[in-house]
Amino acid sequence: MATSIYNFKRIAPVPESSDFLDIVLSKTQRKTPTVIHPGYKITRIRQFYMRKVKFTQETFDEKLRQILEEFPVLDNVHPFYADLMNVLYDKDHYKLALGQINTAKHLIDAVGKDYLRLLKFGDSLYRCKQLKRAALGRMATIMKRQKDSLSYLEQVRQHLARLPSIDPNTRTLIVCGYPNVGKSSFMNKVTRADVDVQPYAFTTKSLFVGHMDYKYLRWQVIDTPGILDHPLEERNTIEMQSITALAHLRAAVLFFVDLSEQCGYSIQDQMSLFASIKPLFANKPTLLVLSKSDVCSLDAVGAAERQLVETAVRPEEGVELAQLSSYLDTGVIETRNLACDRLLMQRVELKLKGSKVSSVLNKLNVAQPGRRDTVDRPAFIPDAVRERRGRSDDSALERDLEAAHGGAGVYNVDLKKRYLLGADEWRHDVIPEIMDGKNVADFIDSDIAERLAELEREEERLAAEGLYDSPEEESDEEESRIRDVARRIRQRKQVIAHESRIKNVNRATLTNGQKAAASAPEDFARHLQLLGLDPAAAAATAAERVGRKRPRSESRDPAAVQMARASSVAARAQSTLRDRSTMGLRNARQKSIADKKKLVSQRQRNLMARAGESDRKIGMKMPKHLVTGKRSIGSNDRR
Repeated sequence: MATSIYNFKRIAPVPESSDFLDIVLSKTQRKTPTVIHPGYKITRIRQFYMRKVKFTQETFDEKLRQILEEFPVLDNVHPFYADLMNVLYDKDHYKLALGQINTAKHLIDAVGKDYLRLLKFGDSLYRCKQLKRAALGRMATIMKRQKDSLSYLEQVRQHLARLPSIDPNTRTLIVCGYPNVGKSSFMNKVTRADVDVQPYAFTTKSLFVGHMDYKYLRWQVIDTPGILDHPLEERNTIEMQSITALAHLRAAVLFFVDLSEQCGYSIQDQMSLFASIKPLFANKPTLLVLSKSDVCSLDAVGAAERQLVETAVRPEEGVELAQLSSYLDTGVIETRNLACDRLLMQRVELKLKGSKVSSVLNKLNVAQPGRRDTVDRPAFIPDAVRERRGRSDDSALERDLEAAHGGAGVYNVDLKKRYLLGADEWRHDVIPEIMDGKNVADFIDSDIAERLAELEREEERLAAEGLYDSPEEESDEEESRIRDVARRIRQRKQVIAHESRIKNVNRATLTNGQKAAASAPEDFARHLQLLGLDPAAAAATAAERVGRKRPRSESRDPAAVQMARASSVAARAQSTLRDRSTMGLRNARQKSIADKKKLVSQRQRNLMARAGESDRKIGMKMPKHLVTGKRSIGSNDRR
C-alpha cells in the first residue's frame, strides 16, 4: 500500500564505515564473554568463538536492515515524493546505494554462516581463534567497501530531513510564476510562514510550506521557486521542484503575473510561460493573479498586453482573473478566498461523481409526513412568536445584526434581551453582588453620596480658615551642634586621607647607588652616634663575637645589650629595605599576598606537569572493557 505522507525526519543518522565497525565490534566485546582458557573443553571453546561470530553477524544484519527499512522505497511513496527525490539526487544513484547496502548485508550473512560451519570442526583453541579472526576480518572488509554508499546515504538523509512536510491529499494552494513577481510576499500575508523576500530573482530556492485556516478547515500553501520559459530538459533543479509540485498535487494554482515588469521579464514572456505550463493545470482551478497592482493595473498597460491577459482568462476552463497588492494589502484576502472556494467546489463535485456518494446518500433520510385525510393542518405558530417576528430587532438573526452594526469585534451581542422577567425594564438591572451569603448593597448607606459631598465642603472650609497651616519650626540648637561636629569630623577624615595619599605617593624607591650608600660603614657609624653609642666599641664587640662565644656575664652588661640591640635593629631595617626594594613591594602585606599567589601558580603548573615513567597513562580514549586485562575470579553477569 502506497504511503501518502512520509516522515523523513525519523531516519537515524548513517555512520561512516570506520564508525560502523567500531560500533559493531565494541558491542560484540561488551555483550559476549571475554575470558577463555586452553584448559577448557574443546566444545566449550567452539561455543565461545561461535557465539562471537554469530553475535557480530546478527549485529551487522540488524544495523544494515535498519538503514534499508528507514530510507523510503521510491515505489512505495507518493509519486510527488518519488519525483521530488529524483529531481534532487537522481533515483538511480539512490537505488544503487541502497542495493549495495543490501548486498553487503547478504554477504555478511553468508560469511557468518560459512565460518560457523567451519568452527564446528575446530580442533584446538588456536584454530578456533584464527577462524573467528578471519570471520570478523572478512565482515570488516565488506563494510569498508561500503564507505562511499554510506557517505552518500548520510548526505541524502540530511537533505531529506530539511524537506518540508507536504500532505499531497489535503487542501492546497500552489503559488507559481516567474522569479520576483510577489509569490513569497503573498504567502507571508496569508499564512504564518516567514519566507525570505528580496528584490532579486531566485530568492526562493526550494519549496516552502505555510498553513492557514479558512471556513474552519486547515489549508497548506506551497511557495514554489521561480520558473523560466525554456524547454523542460533545460530546466535546473530549482525549477524542477516547482514543476513536480504542479504535476502531482491536487491543488488550486495561483499563477502570478507582474504587470509593472519590475521582475525583469516582460508581460509577453510571462504569458508565454503560462501557456507553456498550462497543461500542468489540467483539472485544477487556476487563478491568473495580477500582482503589484499599486504600481501598475490592468487598465494602465498597453492594448496588446491587455489582450494577452484577457485571452488567457477562460472561466469555462477554470481560469479566472484576480488582482492584488501585497504592499498595500489590497485584494490579498479576496484572492485567497476565491481560490479556496473554487477548490472546495471542485472537491465536492469530484466526490459527487465518485462511487461512494451513493452509500452516503442512502444514509440520509428526510421524513415527509403524508396527509391522513382531507383536512388541512397548517403549522401552528404562537401569537407571541408572531408578535416577536413583527419586530425588526427580534426577528433578525444575530448574524445579520452583527453585519449591520459593524461586524465582528464591533457589534456586542445583548444576551439579556430575551430574558423572561416580571417586567421588561428589569432585564438590564445590575445583578446584586453577594458576599458571605449577604447582599453588599444592604450595607451601603443610601445617602452616602450626600454625606461624602458634605465632608468635602467641610474640608474646604477648614483649609480656607487656615487650620492646616503650621508655623515654621524653630531650629534646634542641639541638632545644629551635632551637625557642626559631624561636619568637622568629615573634614578631619578628608585631611587624614589626603595626607596618607601624599605620603604613599612621595615614598621614594632606592636606586642601586642609594642602596650601596645606605649599607656603607660610615652610615652605620653615624646611626650609632645618633643613638648615643660608641662606633669603635661596637666594632670591637662584633670582632670579639666572631672570635669567641660571649660569656654569660657579658650578656648582662647594659651597654653591650643596648649596642647589640641597636645593631640588630639596624641590620633588620637594612634587610627589610633590601627585600622590599628587590620585590618592588610596599609593605609586608603585599609581600605575603605575592607569596600566596606564587604558591598557587606553582601548584597549577605542577598539575599540568608531564607524566613520568611511574604514572599510569592510557593513550587512547576507549571504553573500560577494552583496556582491562586479565581479571580474577568473580562475577561476569554484567557482560
